Amino acid sequence: MKLARAIHFDDSDTRVFHSPARTGEWCISGGFEFSNWSEGDLVGKAKQAFTNGWMGLETFGRASFVAVTQIEENERAALAQGLAQHFVDIYGAPSLEAAHGVAEEEIAQMVALCEDQDFNTLLTVTRELTDAGVKESYRVIEPQEAGLEQFAVHGSLDGEPHQH
Repeated sequence: MKLARAIHFDDSDTRVFHSPARTGEWCISGGFEFSNWSEGDLVGKAKQAFTNGWMGLETFGRASFVAVTQIEENERAALAQGLAQHFVDIYGAPSLEAAHGVAEEEIAQMVALCEDQDFNTLLTVTRELTDAGVKESYRVIEPQEAGLEQFAVHGSLDGEPHQH
């Protein structure tokens, strides 16, 4: 089974989101957070979270990029439990039992999005408000053919870096 983890190439998420996701945490779309939003809510960092943010399932912060990777069933179950608790704590769900099905559904949607992607594929999300509600679209960035190690700069005993 596949899901996606937050990935960062620089520190821009710390500047554009009120609460950035932690590198490596499991993510879902998290579009439910914006279900009652209107144009008036779309300002500053909140607008950035709405427009381009994946939701981390540990911090409930946002990330611009996620990378597809393997997840085990027991990890997925723990994520669903944590998300259900978030629905109770933040959104007023009446009980963990009531929230669990919705949490499972949110995670299942992300699993479905990731399932046909190669490992290390990057995904971005774009949202817009329409008359029918929030519309989400996704961009897939294929993993690069060349490994990062081909471009690594390694030091030598004389202190001079050597390009490989």
